[in-house]
Amino acid sequence: MTTVDQIRGSGLSIYDQLLGKHNSLFLASDELESVLSSFLIGLSLSGLPLRTRSKVVKEHICDALGYPRPKSFRKTQPRFPGQNFDTYIQKSRNLQVWNEEISPSRRYVIIQLDDCDQITAVRVISGDSLAKLDTTGTLTQKYQARVIIDDRKTELVSRNDTNNLSALVGDDYSLVESSCPSRDPSFQEIIPILHLYEKLKAMVGISFSDAGRDQERNRGGELHRLVCKTLGYSAYKDNGQFPDIRHQLLEVKLQTSPTIDLGLVCPDSDEPLDLKPINGCTIRHCDVRYAVFYGSIDGSEVILTHFFISTGERFFSRFPRFGGKVLNKKLQIPLPNNFFS
Repeated sequence: MTTVDQIRGSGLSIYDQLLGKHNSLFLASDELESVLSSFLIGLSLSGLPLRTRSKVVKEHICDALGYPRPKSFRKTQPRFPGQNFDTYIQKSRNLQVWNEEISPSRRYVIIQLDDCDQITAVRVISGDSLAKLDTTGTLTQKYQARVIIDDRKTELVSRNDTNNLSALVGDDYSLVESSCPSRDPSFQEIIPILHLYEKLKAMVGISFSDAGRDQERNRGGELHRLVCKTLGYSAYKDNGQFPDIRHQLLEVKLQTSPTIDLGLVCPDSDEPLDLKPINGCTIRHCDVRYAVFYGSIDGSEVILTHFFISTGERFFSRFPRFGGKVLNKKLQIPLPNNFFS
């Protein structure tokens, strides 16, 4: 009888520790890798959202190891306590570990996907070996918040700009057409937040081609282009700076799930933005306006269903900050080219 057969007959769950009489059910790393490889390689995850993809893989891992599938997976560390491992699904070589250091004693099951979202390889690596691949040891900081959808399709969270910015806005919107969206803002060329709202709310209901379920960056770029066009810019340009449309101090967010990734910048921070003062006024992060579009994916298209706009100053009055760790962190580890070989 194999170890997997013994696990299946034991009645244990993935959360039960393998102590005493059950310690023989612990799979060594090479055995774990062999079992998971034979069961998972060839499995297609095509068309599944990222969170669903993770759940499906964990369910198949339970099947492979002889454990019953739990009704829901707990947020334990590691995710499979009984066998002491975490799982990561990788389509790129950039492995991201959230909110914790690498644990030397833990195993990490790293699963490779090809361009068609089919599992092609499984690697089990110990934490001490994985830590050697982390060349920086630096935690990348990331703020997050949540969208709560209700019956309103559009919402002006902040009717007025911050007091700091209000003295700088203008009403000659014809200047937009001749300007570059990535250019630094100028005195009286900044459109008031109320007028941004009036212009951009018309985008609710439009759709555009979906670049793929794991192509959030490309989808966001297409929305950015459409926002520039709606505001009247004659050309689209994105140089990767914050905020997205620098000329209007406007950050654009596309959400197809409730979690808003805010990167390194906390919206309500009163720290100065990396800009020269405008008319003697120092621009702060909380002066930035946030245009948040919520959308659904229907086949090959993204459909915009909701729109919100807020100053950074009032951002968390509408979008709850993530509880617990206010600042989520991640380790980014580049996997070698031959990692799965």
